[in-house]
Amino acid sequence: MPSTLDPENLRAIFKAYDIRGLVGEQLDALLAERIGGAFVSVIGAPTVVVGYDMRPSSPELAQAFARGAAAAGADVVMIGLASTDQLYFASGHLGQAGVMFTASHNPAQYNGIKMCRAGAAPIGLDTGLADIRDAVAAEHTGAVTGTISTRDVLQEYAAHLRSLAPLAGRPLKVVVDAGNGMAGLTAPAVFEQLPSIAVTELYFELDGTFPNHEANPIEAENLVDLQKRVLVEGADIGLAFDGDADRCFLVDERGEVVSPSTLTGLIAARELAREPGATIIHNLITSRSVPEVVTELGGTPVRTRVGHSYIKATMAETDAIFGGEHSGHFYFRDFWRADSGMLAALHALAALSETERPLSELLADYVRFAASGEINSTVADQQAVLRRLEEEWGGRADVEIDHLDGLSVAHPDWWFNVRASNTEPLLRLNAEGKDETTMAGVRDAVLSEIRS
Repeated sequence: MPSTLDPENLRAIFKAYDIRGLVGEQLDALLAERIGGAFVSVIGAPTVVVGYDMRPSSPELAQAFARGAAAAGADVVMIGLASTDQLYFASGHLGQAGVMFTASHNPAQYNGIKMCRAGAAPIGLDTGLADIRDAVAAEHTGAVTGTISTRDVLQEYAAHLRSLAPLAGRPLKVVVDAGNGMAGLTAPAVFEQLPSIAVTELYFELDGTFPNHEANPIEAENLVDLQKRVLVEGADIGLAFDGDADRCFLVDERGEVVSPSTLTGLIAARELAREPGATIIHNLITSRSVPEVVTELGGTPVRTRVGHSYIKATMAETDAIFGGEHSGHFYFRDFWRADSGMLAALHALAALSETERPLSELLADYVRFAASGEINSTVADQQAVLRRLEEEWGGRADVEIDHLDGLSVAHPDWWFNVRASNTEPLLRLNAEGKDETTMAGVRDAVLSEIRS
């Protein structure tokens, strides 16, 4: 079997925002140890905070990374089992660089590494990750060997989140589906100090083999159990988290899935009430309702590319108070501009507790358009298809074209975006229209051209 240190393998597993690969075949303890040394060498971090998720391979890989980082001269603080936003909290709270071992929603045979500088500042391929990849081949032994210690930050993390979105209204019945992921650890810590919240637990057992369903709430089939349980319990709201619990999806009291764009609008309204005139970030495939709501409330909407490194960078440039993505990632200035599914959930609970209206009615103000959701198509020559689409749609009346991220085509009554995957031969389509008929017509026409 080829070595995991092979340059071709390194190019394959170092993605745009993180490292992700098959355990044993693409990512093993040897490589994790080398990455630890390379991380310290490139980032120059005197101290590194390390957390890991519930996957069977995570503890060994995290310990190997810690050995490599310590050998390169850094002091390593192991926080143990953690959600990704808990690791971001530790990085921000302690003012140290951070590393999280997780493959998020990927199947059990995968693992990965998310990295940040002190204060949870993101590290992507063009902001240090490529340099770390290129430095992996070298041995990294500093003149002084660092230390490896442990620290539990779970309760501090939970208290900090509660302080950012305090609940003071009516009691709520809540169903939480942790998907056997890290929300099974963090949700009890957060909710145990909230007596007005009665939680029904689904799949809270930490199990990185995901025996019940994939921990990926963006896929509809993974929300079915939560939808059913909300109805059975007569709950006010359902919460679903992905494997590393940095994303959150909502289900309303009718068992209907709530679009992340709708939750973005709700949280934006709450943040603008707290800081009138603030800037709100949304990526280019978030619903058009988000910038409409922000503008109506006196805020400044700013559109970005898809991806956390772009959103966090734009938040820093604009001092934005909040940002939301279509994928269920929500970013908060008061949380070191990092994303936290649990904090987004707390905002939803706080807003719901302040009204007697059911969640579906509370959110109705933020649902204004019909959306297709993201549709993937396997395409060998992605750029040729994008050029053909631009030729076909660019000359139409009242149409605007931009290339912020792939191809976006906007009309007063509809818009669509088609962008290439960073890692697979896929084109991703998102479309939205003033009503279902308009959206479906645009969606089907574009899909036909993509797949012809």
